[in-house]
Amino acid sequence: MSQETSSSGGIGFLSLLALLFIGLKLTGFINWSWLWVLSPIWIPIGIMLVILLVVVVVVLIRAVLR
Repeated sequence: MSQETSSSGGIGFLSLLALLFIGLKLTGFINWSWLWVLSPIWIPIGIMLVILLVVVVVVLIRAVLR
């Protein structure tokens, strides 16, 4: 038997949403700020940075309390 593995290398939902928003902005269908047009890109990055910050703070607090 052969073992085949497949990985999803396609475009993600947030990337597709960002491309849609960029296209709508460039064609004039929406009059949003570029900050909001690119939000599908920066919001997940911001969430990951907040989670990383919380983990670092917890690790530092545990190290100090030992």
